[in-house]
Amino acid sequence: MTATETAVRTLDFFINGKWEHDASRALHPITNPATGEIIARVPYATAEDVDRTARAAHEAFLKWREVPVVDRVQVLYRYKALLDRHADEIARILSTENGKTLDDARGSVRRAIQMVEVSCGMPSLMMGYSLENVSKGIDCQTIRQPLGVCAGISPFNFPAMVPMWMIPFAIACGNSFILKPSEKVPLTPTRTAELLEEAGLPAGVYNLIQGDKAAVDALLHHPLVKAISFVGSSPVAKYIYVTAAAQGKRVQALGGAKNHLVVMPDADLEKSVEAIIGSAFGAAGERCLAGSVLVAVGKVSEPLLHVLLEKTRAMSVGDGLQPGTEMGPLVTADHRTRVMGYIEKGVEEGAHLLCDGRELALEREDGFFVGPTIFDGVQPGMTIAREEIFGPVLSVVRVETLDDAIRLVNGSRFGNTTSIFTGDGKAAREYASRIECGMVGVNVGVAAPMAFFPFSGWKQSFFGDLHAHGRDAVAFYTEQKVIMSRWF
Repeated sequence: MTATETAVRTLDFFINGKWEHDASRALHPITNPATGEIIARVPYATAEDVDRTARAAHEAFLKWREVPVVDRVQVLYRYKALLDRHADEIARILSTENGKTLDDARGSVRRAIQMVEVSCGMPSLMMGYSLENVSKGIDCQTIRQPLGVCAGISPFNFPAMVPMWMIPFAIACGNSFILKPSEKVPLTPTRTAELLEEAGLPAGVYNLIQGDKAAVDALLHHPLVKAISFVGSSPVAKYIYVTAAAQGKRVQALGGAKNHLVVMPDADLEKSVEAIIGSAFGAAGERCLAGSVLVAVGKVSEPLLHVLLEKTRAMSVGDGLQPGTEMGPLVTADHRTRVMGYIEKGVEEGAHLLCDGRELALEREDGFFVGPTIFDGVQPGMTIAREEIFGPVLSVVRVETLDDAIRLVNGSRFGNTTSIFTGDGKAAREYASRIECGMVGVNVGVAAPMAFFPFSGWKQSFFGDLHAHGRDAVAFYTEQKVIMSRWF
């Protein structure tokens, strides 16, 4: 399909408090995934752009760090109010450039706002502690101080929420920040940057650049950038971690996943299937918490599949902005081709295709659609059972016991999240205790932690020591100092 153009907007960088436009730059198209239309064009930053942005951010940091924390968070209070006021507008922008349904987009904007809310508590969150007379006449205290210039590299699937895992925590702690969002979805970060400017943040404390690997590499190597936060695929997360850590930077790099949903024979099938469909096909499967392997334990397999197929086949797939749509398109034509390749691979390796999303892709001449896809008879060694597909593809693996399910899940090289559906408290407790994943759901399809808890991936789903948001974010964006004092 050839993309058409309507109302095409050219985006700018936001550096040192100014929106920069350079007509001489090469521009790259942004498409609406539901229609294929080009809706914007975006320039890419060079290493020179990154250098001057980092220098401006460093100069801003030297002043911002001296602003009392109670005054720093006043900007975030105003920002939170602006985000609330413009939440629906942001959600519509997000749905237009990403493809997810409007309800899903609204939910992710609400999560973004919650991150700002929690960051407003930085006067308490950033507190140190003290003890007098650790030795005769000597007192000891700890304080937390900001790092300097911090940078974030965010993915296409949550262009409102994921940057807020980084920005408000970093700036509330007294750092300055540079965001390089996914080049596929620059409109949402641009709008939220405009609102942060409106909230009265001093020039240079927050900066927005667009770009590809060249901009990323420049950030990873720049000596003024002290910390890197990343969310994306595991191979890139590992590259980010290894490269930035070698430069002496603090790094949190969140990678991909292969999340398992375990259904026990005593599970409530109607409620479980509702959660499973939301997990597997919500956001078209384009999220690192998506359930992609359904583990049916014992005799639950047949009745589970009966309910699952009935409800999946009734799903409405289309433009996420249209009322009643339950699943939108994939983000780009290239990604649609990649997901369809995995479906073909599953067929080649002998899995039984019960629901074929390729049929919708052939029917629709507009947009980048793949329908909900379900495989049965999937073996643990198959490609579709091991690799992250990042699309609406659910692989059903049948096992006999809970122990079998735990061995299967723990055998994955990923460890982001998993869920168990059961009415047995003992089984749920044992599963949560023994499973090797950082986030566990019990009768919850998407075990996404709130802003005040960490996003705690394990194994190749995370590279680093301190996770995103929650108390880990405060520790990540600050350096701890111990002071011992004696007065004569």
